Amino acid sequence: MAPLSRRGLWWNGALLFCALFVSYGEALPFRWASVYGDHMVLQQAPHRAVLWGLGDPGSNVTVKISPGNSMHKTVNSEAGVWKVTLDPMKAGGPYTVTAIQYFKPITPLQEEIRLVNVMFGDVWICSGQSNMQFTVMQGFNSTEEILAASDYPDIRLFTAGLVGSDTPLTNLERVEQPWAVASSASVGGGMWNYFSALCWFYGRDLYDSLHYPVGLVASSFEGTPIEYWSSPEVLAECNVTRTLPTRDKLPWDLPKHISMVSGDNQNSVLWNAMIHPFLNMTIKGAIWYQGESNAGHPDSYLCLFPSMIDSWRHSWYEGTGGQTDPTFPFGFMQLSGNVAGSTNLGYPEIRWHQTADYGYVPNPKMENVFMAVAMDLWRPDSPWLTVHPQDKQDMGTRLALAARAVVYGEKVNFQGPFPSNIEMGVNYTLTVKYGVPIAIRATDGFEVCCSSEFDACDAATSTWVPAPMVSNSTNSMDFVTVGTDKCQKIVTAIRYAWRETPCRFKLCPVYSNEPMGEPLPAPPFWMPLRLPQG
Repeated sequence: MAPLSRRGLWWNGALLFCALFVSYGEALPFRWASVYGDHMVLQQAPHRAVLWGLGDPGSNVTVKISPGNSMHKTVNSEAGVWKVTLDPMKAGGPYTVTAIQYFKPITPLQEEIRLVNVMFGDVWICSGQSNMQFTVMQGFNSTEEILAASDYPDIRLFTAGLVGSDTPLTNLERVEQPWAVASSASVGGGMWNYFSALCWFYGRDLYDSLHYPVGLVASSFEGTPIEYWSSPEVLAECNVTRTLPTRDKLPWDLPKHISMVSGDNQNSVLWNAMIHPFLNMTIKGAIWYQGESNAGHPDSYLCLFPSMIDSWRHSWYEGTGGQTDPTFPFGFMQLSGNVAGSTNLGYPEIRWHQTADYGYVPNPKMENVFMAVAMDLWRPDSPWLTVHPQDKQDMGTRLALAARAVVYGEKVNFQGPFPSNIEMGVNYTLTVKYGVPIAIRATDGFEVCCSSEFDACDAATSTWVPAPMVSNSTNSMDFVTVGTDKCQKIVTAIRYAWRETPCRFKLCPVYSNEPMGEPLPAPPFWMPLRLPQG
């Protein structure tokens, strides 16, 4: 027989390759899951990063990391999904991650895909509604902040596209911003597009403290209530049976098409589409800015918020095979203000419920949770409506400060003063003791519940009346005294900053006054009392 020509050899090889796919069904494209990409950050040690993707069902996949000798093998499931858990890697890089698929049953046939310029560090999810989606370009000093972003090449950014689903998605359906090195282009991607201002300033302040790579994943959607971000199991646990209407509408159009599901029931649609696809990716923690869209029905937030946190933690732990901490750190911004002079109590009730009615975090119901107060960062001149404060720099700094203390164990003051004791004084006064040095910037903000019955503070028997400061300590500066003479009945409770918009910009009444560190506003509180008056 005459030897085959080169063309004949090529043709036979092509037929063999085609026969492979005819025999074993149509091969799926070999690729990474859409949450991975060049320039990304993978979670560092002691955690083990998880990588996954799609490929030919039943084929063998090997993942290699270079430089180094790390190699991991797995087999594609019959659904065409492969998944590997890497060895613990110290912070640093860059690395190249190569995945090789060996087609069955003939191992010489293979296909490679790579991730380049990959770093190991801490990965944070940033989620919520419009105040998290609000971009650097929309905030204070945007031009300077965007230009300065190039000074942080070890911070890497990713933004999920806006989409909903009535069933849980395994792979992220839309990517607004693939993984990118921090730069003027990747931070200044436009209004409502990318990059999230709060997420950026939080990550930037963390990096200035940690000095190793930080990955920031923004997955937020304007005008959405917590029910959209909660799994059906959380909604059932909290007895949320009613369906919510489609998302609240803002008075402008976002510069992109937004896909939500059809029908009236939008519950869980963002849990399905914008959180569930990340559950197989190992993370360090998450931060959250949401609650405005729940101010019209605040009562359910008391159950929903802690339950959602627990659900996210459990789901990430399960999804990464135990590589994400089962109680990973979760931070949030307490709501800022909105309408000046409003007597609507939805906002203060959400703020209170954000702490599981303790007034502070961490607490016994919300372990490894941290927060920052934002009610004093409201300004009436925001061009994006007063519900959207432009000062996301201070928000990011305060939230990063709390993370440095709660998550990373730094000895820094991260909380505003919270009352340690309240005592009855003379001449119809109450003394609010903080136990730490405080600074006074205004003399209002306190109210007492004036009731006709002991142990009662409800609309049928009581009214809230102002309790202005009559003095504060000039020596130790650790308490304030408020007057209750406007109540001639029974003072049964006291509350502080219980307004939708409690104060002007950085002029709430009580702040911390530590010798080191920035002054931090005292959070709102509500406390029962049993003090007869009159």
